[in-house]
Amino acid sequence: MKDFNGSVAVVTGGASGIGRSLVKQLLTAGARVVVGDVEQGALDALLQEFRELGELRGVVTDVSDSDSVNALADAVYGEFGVCHLLFNNAGVAAPSANVWETTPNDWKWVHGVNVMGVVNGIQAFVPRMIAGGDEGHVINTSSGDGGISPLPYQSVYASSKAAVSCITECLAAQLESEGTRLGASVFYPSGGLLDTGIWTTDRNRPENLAREAPSAPVPTIQDFKQAAEAAGMQLEFQDLDELARVCLEGILERRFVIMIDVQDAETTLRERAARIGRSSLPIDQAEIPQL
Repeated sequence: MKDFNGSVAVVTGGASGIGRSLVKQLLTAGARVVVGDVEQGALDALLQEFRELGELRGVVTDVSDSDSVNALADAVYGEFGVCHLLFNNAGVAAPSANVWETTPNDWKWVHGVNVMGVVNGIQAFVPRMIAGGDEGHVINTSSGDGGISPLPYQSVYASSKAAVSCITECLAAQLESEGTRLGASVFYPSGGLLDTGIWTTDRNRPENLAREAPSAPVPTIQDFKQAAEAAGMQLEFQDLDELARVCLEGILERRFVIMIDVQDAETTLRERAARIGRSSLPIDQAEIPQL
């Protein structure tokens, strides 16, 4: 894939945050974009704001529901007959808590969206993308929290993103070994603090998956910034449009890991591997923000 001009891209969770910036950059690059998002209001606002940038469609989609994702795929193939780029980007978070204080619904909701949302996207689109025979790419959004090293009190979210990284690695190997024209990348939003909708995802938490016990709310971005500073980390805000541009560049370069400051991740992984080699806890408690 030399560029994105004329390609068809699907972005889940594309009406806000990183997804919104991905949509903007894809349209700017000449792609035709279909956004799947659970929020009708945010989707309508996006379609209105970006209407002059290029060819854009929106489909209300709950990625945790395989029927909903299959309907998204039907809509894309019904209109365009092809999908070149699949961004499994939708994600949510749960309150910080000890593992024994999390609730079954925390796990059902977060893993339903973050893990099964990726699986549902792959299963709805990839067979059709392979059958179409065109060059294409699947991009799954993970997180340094879990995908690289977990924050101890974010077990629900971190474990979901660890799963996304593992699923993407398996997918990329399978696509290559099966001789397809598709590739896959794991995208780690990075480069600093990210002011995205992930900090307020409780707004989309369904009533049937409400927490069974009271808890503190999901940490705000300011909570995280303060915790990071208390741990000796100085974090700046990362521009989301720039992050999206880095993602698109990584796709064209067919990088499996797409990440700003990937060398920092390598250092963290080497340190974790050394601790594992000593049969020690991989997490360095002194360097982790306590949320």
